[in-house]
Amino acid sequence: MTFPKLDKSRFRTYELASRPSKVNLDGMAGRLTGRETIGDFIARLPAFLAADDLRELIDIIVDIHRKNHLVLLGMGAHVIKVGLAPLIIELAEKKIISGIALNGAGIIHDFELACAGHTSEEVADGITTGSFGMARETGEMLNRAISSGSRDGLGLGEAVGRMIWEENLPHREFSLLGQCYRMQVPATVHVALGTDIIHMHPAADGAAIGQASLRDFDRFCALVSKLDNGVYINLGSAVILPEVFLKAISLARNLGHPVDHLTTVNMDFIRHYRAFENVVRRPTLDRGRGLQFIGHHEIMFPLLVAGILDRLAQDDCRRTRTTT
Repeated sequence: MTFPKLDKSRFRTYELASRPSKVNLDGMAGRLTGRETIGDFIARLPAFLAADDLRELIDIIVDIHRKNHLVLLGMGAHVIKVGLAPLIIELAEKKIISGIALNGAGIIHDFELACAGHTSEEVADGITTGSFGMARETGEMLNRAISSGSRDGLGLGEAVGRMIWEENLPHREFSLLGQCYRMQVPATVHVALGTDIIHMHPAADGAAIGQASLRDFDRFCALVSKLDNGVYINLGSAVILPEVFLKAISLARNLGHPVDHLTTVNMDFIRHYRAFENVVRRPTLDRGRGLQFIGHHEIMFPLLVAGILDRLAQDDCRRTRTTT
């Protein structure tokens, strides 16, 4: 079978100036001098894609903070391992974040940093000998805190925070849970039994762990029910927190809390199905805005925090100049 050559003599064109385009010179990055403030740097990022989304998110969070709406942070344990707890504590101190949710591994690294000043063992070195996860203080003290807190009617996050703060662990100032307990900022922990090293220890009490974690789920749902016009950030949790958040949203709406005008954010270093569907897309269908930022936590989250704090500081300076 043969095909005749196309006749290009009838080829049609249009004027380039008449065509709508997605990229133009107005969106080019601003030149940098090396003397920019963080706000100047963010302002000079290109006006495309994630850079535009970052500026939008900073605007939203600053506006929400001014209006006293909620910003909640759900996070994986890796966030603590890469040294971000001090920034999260600062956001809580400034009342920019109103509540924090962690997975079960989060309490491991938070406790070990507060207790010993180091965490994150080399799994490959310990798994062949059976020593992986067998640190005595981690298993004994965390399980004791959970059992004691459960008997006292506490959630798991508050129980561990109480132990870290009231027993004056050597580095408690770096503990996210300890500082949340001190500030009375809600910190909830959502456990999947069998996933954390303390579940291997003989002191582990499944009933206490389950009861304390379920109390935290109820507390988290109560926070989510007040998230109308608020922001939820999922930072580095691929499975547990996206699943917990989706159930919390459904329960809140089932009980008559609309949770509308919601901004959800997923920040992780790779794209995950659950984080995108359960945080970014499904909860905001016809009800809000979902944003996603892919990149290393230790770079992306400090950039967001710096942008928020810079905007708030600039706004305060402008108000001061206006009133004087």
